[in-house]
Amino acid sequence: MKIAILSCFYPYRGGISQFNACLYGELSKSNVVRAFNFKRQYPEFLFPGKTQFVTDDDEAVPVESTSLLDTADPFSYVSTYRAIRDWEPDVLIVRYWMSYFAPSLGYITRRMKKHCKVISILDNVIPHEPHFFDAPFTKYFLEGSSGCVTLCEAVSKDLLALKPDARYTVIQHPLYSHFGSRLPREEAERRLGLMPGKRNILFFGLIREYKGLDILLEAFRLLPGEDWQLIVAGEPYGSFDKYQEIIDTLPGKERISLTLKYIKDSEVSEYFSAADVAVLPYRSATQSGISSVAYHFEVPMIVTDVGGLKETIGDRGTGLVSPEGSPEAICKEILRFFSNPAIKEGCISNIRKEKERLSWKSFVGALTEFIGRL
Repeated sequence: MKIAILSCFYPYRGGISQFNACLYGELSKSNVVRAFNFKRQYPEFLFPGKTQFVTDDDEAVPVESTSLLDTADPFSYVSTYRAIRDWEPDVLIVRYWMSYFAPSLGYITRRMKKHCKVISILDNVIPHEPHFFDAPFTKYFLEGSSGCVTLCEAVSKDLLALKPDARYTVIQHPLYSHFGSRLPREEAERRLGLMPGKRNILFFGLIREYKGLDILLEAFRLLPGEDWQLIVAGEPYGSFDKYQEIIDTLPGKERISLTLKYIKDSEVSEYFSAADVAVLPYRSATQSGISSVAYHFEVPMIVTDVGGLKETIGDRGTGLVSPEGSPEAICKEILRFFSNPAIKEGCISNIRKEKERLSWKSFVGALTEFIGRL
């Protein structure tokens, strides 16, 4: 098949670009694939982080792409549509995770649907930080889809609420495998400057309100004794001040390690190799790319019962699920995790089973089968 993918690729950085690079590579093994990229993904004033792009010391996977789409320039919608149409693909794949992209992507998909199958991979239908325009914008976008792929059942429910007749399939998020091997724990702790011999709790990834770092900090306050160490690694989207104010009041603040920056690929292994458990105390969620990284390094997780986290982690036995996103509930699950070594051993055993199932080959196989049914 000739397959066009319209989304963000190198030199954009982050989980969406990493996913797209892996998808492009696997599809290219048996198809002719072309990547169509953004010329401008967001105007800078709308982007809450430091930069949208890879830096000189990043190790992002380069993917050859054609950069055409500027989300803030409607004229580019037309030129992007024409370029994809003129390439004459059999299938157009589009990633969708935020209603901001609905006008630009919807313009293109609604027209391309007349020429080929259009597959939308939906990370979210309603974003984690919702707006009044999310539903109408997303409905507009979905009209251009021949079929949709969701990464968990929670997103499928959101999809059917907006488009009851949607043709869709659920294919769980594959594992990221480009972060290298697990390091010896002692070496990872030394590289990060951590105290040895502690119970290491990891919060990893972009720091945003819905991800609940403040909940975890307050849970850390409740943990008894001095055996605990909290590792926070990720770039803040917005001010870190409110989190720092909590940290300054914690009696064990010297046992909190902060790395407040985008973690480049070669450094990811250090954090997960040092961790006993990763905690995702999210206020809202669909699925999480962080769980795919945790699976790669065989690190169990503690998650809140929101979105698809229970479905993809709790039901699979790869971690514990807190029934609510309160400091007390998170603290209780942390204590439960460490109370019995068999809990950790069982989670790791189940993670190894999941690693066999969640390969990119399996993802693309299921995707190709779904395309064939449309």
